[in-house]
Amino acid sequence: EGTEIRPPLLKKRRYMKGFPFFKPLLPALVLLGVGCGGDSTDDRTPAGDQLALSSVTIGGQSGLSDFDDVSPDAEIVLDFTAALDAATVEANIYLLDAGGAKVDASDVYDGAKRVTLKPSAGLNAYASYRLIVDSGLKSAAGEAILTGKVIRIRTGLDTSDKFPQISDEELLTKVQQQTFRYFWEGAEPTSGMARERTSSGATVTTGGTGFGVMAMTVAAERGFVTRSEACQRVQRIVTFLAERATSYHGAFSHWIDGQTGQTLPFSADDNGADLVETGLLFQGLLTARAYFDGTDAAESKLRADITALWEAVEWNFFTKEGTEKVLYWHWSPDKGWAMNMPIQGWNEALIVYVLAASSPTHPIGREVYAEGWARGGAMRNGKSFYDTVLPLGEDYGGPLFWAHYSFLGLNPRGLSDAYADYWEQVCNHTRINYAYCVDNPKGYAGYGADCWGLTASDIPDGYTASSPTNDRGVIAPTAALSSMPYTPDESMAALRFFYYKLGDKLWSDYGFIDAFDLTTGWFDRGMHIAIDQGPIVVMIENYRTGLPWNLFMSDKDVQRGLAELGFTVEAGS
Repeated sequence: EGTEIRPPLLKKRRYMKGFPFFKPLLPALVLLGVGCGGDSTDDRTPAGDQLALSSVTIGGQSGLSDFDDVSPDAEIVLDFTAALDAATVEANIYLLDAGGAKVDASDVYDGAKRVTLKPSAGLNAYASYRLIVDSGLKSAAGEAILTGKVIRIRTGLDTSDKFPQISDEELLTKVQQQTFRYFWEGAEPTSGMARERTSSGATVTTGGTGFGVMAMTVAAERGFVTRSEACQRVQRIVTFLAERATSYHGAFSHWIDGQTGQTLPFSADDNGADLVETGLLFQGLLTARAYFDGTDAAESKLRADITALWEAVEWNFFTKEGTEKVLYWHWSPDKGWAMNMPIQGWNEALIVYVLAASSPTHPIGREVYAEGWARGGAMRNGKSFYDTVLPLGEDYGGPLFWAHYSFLGLNPRGLSDAYADYWEQVCNHTRINYAYCVDNPKGYAGYGADCWGLTASDIPDGYTASSPTNDRGVIAPTAALSSMPYTPDESMAALRFFYYKLGDKLWSDYGFIDAFDLTTGWFDRGMHIAIDQGPIVVMIENYRTGLPWNLFMSDKDVQRGLAELGFTVEAGS
């Protein structure tokens, strides 16, 4: 049983494609053993009372040198060829975790030939361990064990439900309400705006705040907060933007100090206006303007103040002051157009062109959309991936937030123009992302029909825009959950898995944490990001009632802008 303790030996592993809902994950990594014993092997037949390890049984499996898919609560049983010296058991039979630390456990010796190792708190899921039988172990007759051993263990999924089962409708409401708390309780208190991430302190985000404002209309409608409370919070945000935040030709920066209103540079040259973030903000503000339609003083003032901010944005200035037929992402008060980043499709920024064309004061014309965003039609794709045609964008569709951010308010159902049917675009993009995860060509642990979704998120060593062409083994719950209108069955399956099966690792006070990697056992504990949390609340509501879509699409300015750009909107969409 086991392997002889020798210098490290790398072994290739085979991975499972897909993930059956009720089966543990096939592991992805096996830690290496380290030399700590002699060169003897278990092939030698012990004579008399000579001591050797005869078998290891873990979770009902035996006869293996490496144990995979081990349940975290599995019993570890070691049988020997002779009775043991009880005084040598504890020091010579033990578990090490992936970092080499000894696992707190008890060695239960039956007084004869069997030891049962019991970790005090169980083993972690998706974790690697080494079971050590060291060469200091002796038999009752005083004979040292023939050779020490290292048995490699990789745990899988604890398939028990971490929370009581509730109906799908109750679960959807629970997720919306808990996630909304990020924008309500977790907001920066002076401005009321959304913090960039859980740990951002006074740094607030413009686009994420737009998502949060949309979430507040959902919260008011569902009774998570009162309508008056939501109105007051949005008013605090709007007043802060109007009176304290620095704007640039009406546009706002990516990051703002939520206490002073000063711009916080996103990078050396990105210290001024961010037009995409501004677009995501106004998608939310126009949704709020449509929702708070009461005649009382508070709602009337809020609408008027949103309108003043809306009409102040000089969208056409961002064509390099009318010299080019494309919108530019950034402008700096001291560096001008140094970032020099045109906003061109396909990505998350369709909403920017729609809003720019919708402006009643500083609009762009159709030619800026056609030549700038659509690149004269060059944003078309038309190829098939996993038997699914992708109308627009890069191969395999790119990260899923491209199918979310512009479509929190802009309803893709029944929306089309010269370049695409946008319902087909977002649905097919999502199906390709899902199919890729089920196929799992890189063999990452856990990927499958219940655990899928690649988008921009934290990763163990930073942040990246995950996609089928940039797959780092990290799943972000927002990817599948914010796709609920497009793939309801697949997204609901993912939600159940994230909540019931991984809830002890993923669920928190502000909903699901940002991301996780089952191959390495990494979980982004305690971390949430505004632009990932917001779409969960809003897109689940679009799936359930269509409220955000109905509000945004009812705006007369937006309707005029869509018409200007040549969009067709089917009645009832």
